[in-house]
Amino acid sequence: MHTIILAIESSCDDTSAAILQDGVVLSNVVAGQEAHAQYGGVVPELASRAHQAHIIPVVDLAIKKAGIAKSQITAVAFTRGPGLIGSLLVGTSFAKSFALSFGLPLIEVNHMQAHVLAHFAEDPKPSFPFLCLTVSGGHTQIVLVKDYLDMEVVGTTLDDAAGEAFDKSGKLLGLGYPAGPLIDRYAQEGTPRFPMPLPEIQGLDFSFSGFKTSILYFLKREIALNPDFVEQNLADICASIQQGIITILMKKLRKAAKQYQINEIAIAGGVSANSGLRQALTELGAQEGWNTYIPAFQYCTDNAGMIAVTAYYKYLKGEFVGQEVGPYPR
Repeated sequence: MHTIILAIESSCDDTSAAILQDGVVLSNVVAGQEAHAQYGGVVPELASRAHQAHIIPVVDLAIKKAGIAKSQITAVAFTRGPGLIGSLLVGTSFAKSFALSFGLPLIEVNHMQAHVLAHFAEDPKPSFPFLCLTVSGGHTQIVLVKDYLDMEVVGTTLDDAAGEAFDKSGKLLGLGYPAGPLIDRYAQEGTPRFPMPLPEIQGLDFSFSGFKTSILYFLKREIALNPDFVEQNLADICASIQQGIITILMKKLRKAAKQYQINEIAIAGGVSANSGLRQALTELGAQEGWNTYIPAFQYCTDNAGMIAVTAYYKYLKGEFVGQEVGPYPR
């Protein structure tokens, strides 16, 4: 009998559903939300309402794309957290209702753990133990991965995440939301000729609040001298900001690799879609003799495929939850 899992992801503003069969992702459908762009960030109330509108069509499409019948599903998985509570409630409630209707076991998944295990959706796959740099709008962590379900966070941000540094910097430049992909695009056309001060934080932890503040003061100073400074130097400014953030990330990752004597190195999370970061990891890996792993783009941003992969390993261990389960925002 095949193990077929329906997975739901609704932690932020993307509604996603996936079908996995015996560890292989058959479909991975994502519906985004464009309404937040005009506000410069995700509006929780709008996000939860959009999830309610999207979740049934998205699940239906995922099942059709996988070529299975609902009666063949053997378990239902969902993102329990962390994330926006209203968004999580939609996915959690749908998953619980679906599981109850069909008498199926229920599997809760930690969103950050799923980002790490996205590496097991496709080949090549890292060997244990490996280090994974997980970078997104809400989190920046270095995770020591000992097994599929045995992970330890060995470094984390003390304040803001790398993705937030991208988005807030983009807002200062007058770019739209999300600004990370826009900075990446402009950076490819520019030269990182503006030096950015890098924070000196002990250990393997990160800090990006001071970096953002330094960009604010840098722009204020330059604009006071030349009101058209941003427009005339946008590509070079973006390249400088991107290089600064990537330098911070790579410095800590190299330190962790040396500290733990590990050469299996991976990145994950929404910011792992950044072309500069992907190139920097590849180049540093070649220099350090690492085996590096970068997920396909569809598994970088929030998606149910990674939830399904994580749920599969929990299914094999019989790690199920009851109908009393609720979401956790943190």
